[in-house]
Amino acid sequence: MLAGLPPSDGYPVFVKPLRWRSRPRLSAYTSFDDREIVLQVPKPFFPFGEIVPYAAKRLPGDGMRFVWLTEGVTFREPREVLRYLYLHEWMHWWLRERRGQRSRAETACDRFALLNFRKAVVTVDDARAALIRSSR
Repeated sequence: MLAGLPPSDGYPVFVKPLRWRSRPRLSAYTSFDDREIVLQVPKPFFPFGEIVPYAAKRLPGDGMRFVWLTEGVTFREPREVLRYLYLHEWMHWWLRERRGQRSRAETACDRFALLNFRKAVVTVDDARAALIRSSR
């Protein structure tokens, strides 16, 4: 299911079920202390939608006002959820382990996963491109 995606060297990937009550959701994390990536797939799985913020746009005027730019995504299969979550968490891993940066760039990680989770092959060049926000 993760074929064609970049490897997270030294960080094994674990897939666990995510029990939910009201609606399925996305859930995953990277533990830098334990050196592992954990992806949680909703069980039972039903197709579900998620609104993904991929950037912020500054609004004119005084102060730091902005609006989130978002895109709605429908996950139809567990494979799509796994690929999206892995790419998001891989970006955190890549920022910290390969670039030596803080790994808290949530919108960049969301943007990278959003743009690439349905592609057959994803490379480090795609990650570099996600760091530069372009208007969609």
